[in-house]
Amino acid sequence: MEWDEERLARAVLTQVVDAGDPRLAPLLEREGAAAVLAGLRASPREDAWPRRAKAADEDAVVERARAGAMRFIVPGDAEWPAGVGDLAWCGLWQGMGGVPIGLWVVGPGDVAAMSARAVAIVGSRAATAYGERIGVDLASQLSVPSGGQPGWTIVSGGAFGVDAAAHRGTLAVQGATIGVYANGLDAPYPPHNAGLFDRLRAEQVVISEVAPGISPTRRGFLARNRLIAALSVGVVVVEAAYRSGAKNTAAWAGLLNRTVMAVPGPVQSAMSQGTHQLIRDGRASLVTDAGDIRTLVEPLGAVVEPTGLGETRVLDQLTQPQRAVHDAFPGRGTISAGELSLRSGLSMPACQAALMQLADLELVEVADCGTWRLRRPGRRPRARRASGPGQPQLVEDEAS
Repeated sequence: MEWDEERLARAVLTQVVDAGDPRLAPLLEREGAAAVLAGLRASPREDAWPRRAKAADEDAVVERARAGAMRFIVPGDAEWPAGVGDLAWCGLWQGMGGVPIGLWVVGPGDVAAMSARAVAIVGSRAATAYGERIGVDLASQLSVPSGGQPGWTIVSGGAFGVDAAAHRGTLAVQGATIGVYANGLDAPYPPHNAGLFDRLRAEQVVISEVAPGISPTRRGFLARNRLIAALSVGVVVVEAAYRSGAKNTAAWAGLLNRTVMAVPGPVQSAMSQGTHQLIRDGRASLVTDAGDIRTLVEPLGAVVEPTGLGETRVLDQLTQPQRAVHDAFPGRGTISAGELSLRSGLSMPACQAALMQLADLELVEVADCGTWRLRRPGRRPRARRASGPGQPQLVEDEAS
């Protein structure tokens, strides 16, 4: 990676401007990063941007990048992820938006290649055992090839709870995963997830739009959520409280026309109030397993949807006359063939033919005095039907 003037100016601006600040994009488009940085340093104003610009040191930025084995990618680079460009047109949310100035990257993975086929899995940091288990299961199942389609890259935020579960589920099956962080990549956050952070850096890829040395802020987490959504074709919310950062990611996904999905949880769980609200309000599709997710995010025709009908029953195979006669039976008691003919709308010969067929299928049986009734479970027929015209005679042996 070569530090030309424009790239270096953009890298410095990631120290100067808060992530997701929409005021910077028009300045960059009009003037370019080098001119914007120079203008801030020459400004007599004493607000945050000029003060930070004057304090920034290009040499220190380059040295931190080298020491941390980081690279800084910008729009136009081969590794720049295409999906992030959609942030230019999707508008603002909670006062934030816009394409990142650039992305700090660590790890052997190629961001553009990995994000070309990616699904985000996010959820509560204070996840329950249920939420963590679902996060691991979904990530591990989506990460491996299925039905002739390759596995999906899993994108998440590296935090406690569902995020960490999604990353670990992917790593367990040697899948691909991207960690998106709200802090500089020279330190793990949260610190207790240092082992996961180090493994992602060594085997996968981690990214951030803030410079090394910058600590995470609440605003930074919310800005980070838009990157998680933009890097993916769909976002799965596994577990989220009523007020949750995961719901913020889902909101960004909606603005970006990504597929939004949510996993239902126990009806009394506070940690599932947010997911239930997303489903109830029609802002997310209900999913329960990796198959549901693939059905929504794979290209049209790539996944054969299950019918959901379960095991085929005898009643499913009835012809229209057979069903008409069967439906005409009372739930209890007996009925004559003549009454069945009237109720079903069939002629008497057609009704009798259907009755013979239903008796063969052991769905109906002859009762006393030549009437008919629905076959009760547990009744064992000796099933002997008289030949020739007229009313059938059936000799039975009832189970005790």
